[in-house]
Amino acid sequence: MIKLSNITKIYEKKKVVKDLSLEIEKGKITALVGENGAGKSTVLSMIARFMKASDGEIILDGRPIRQVKDLEMAKKMAVLKQMNTTHVKLTIRELVELGRFPHSKGRLTEVDHQAVDQALTYLTLHNIQHQYLDEISGGQRQRAFIAMVVAQDTEYILLDEPLNNLDMRNSVNIMKILRKLVDELGKTIVMVIHDINFASAYADHIVALKDGQLICAGTVDELMTDACLKQIFGMNCNVQEVCGDKVCVYYKSS
Repeated sequence: MIKLSNITKIYEKKKVVKDLSLEIEKGKITALVGENGAGKSTVLSMIARFMKASDGEIILDGRPIRQVKDLEMAKKMAVLKQMNTTHVKLTIRELVELGRFPHSKGRLTEVDHQAVDQALTYLTLHNIQHQYLDEISGGQRQRAFIAMVVAQDTEYILLDEPLNNLDMRNSVNIMKILRKLVDELGKTIVMVIHDINFASAYADHIVALKDGQLICAGTVDELMTDACLKQIFGMNCNVQEVCGDKVCVYYKSS
């Protein structure tokens, strides 16, 4: 479990995250939602230790996250940032192999190669694994970075807008893969996502932030209501049930 207790983050005297307390359950997909600038990526970055909280404590499986050593952290938590670039000419397979570095230190074993093969298969990249990153589409490149995270084989996976550059079909495929990682392999996924309907269809829990504060958190059924979504996004939302999922119709909102 990841537990945030009274987390605050201050940038240039401005509080961008304000006294946030939250528990993230193991073996679930938790979606962080909210308007731009709500503090979602900042929260994810503090959990990942890319930045320090100005105040408060983050606990990972009963231990303060600041006490976890770097190598142990890398074996326990994989992170995909919002913007992913590399200035080194790499093939898809070579990129995915980098995910094994915490385990292999660059000397890949048969176990490492099997993990890479599995990740490439999960992300349907096996047939193009030897193509270079600068030769493929933005969507394929995003899938390659996600495959690198999957190959790291950690218990916790943090994803900042994993559907960037993906069309509708690829977005659905990625979300199905993430759901499979949780349901079949017991992973715990925390993701920042903008499309509330993808969160509704695939997440177990939704955490909503606004102006750096927790607005509401709970199950999909608890948050997918007209009143709750209006509070989160500041606009009228019409929640309907479609094929067993709750869908927010917002593009014709008055």
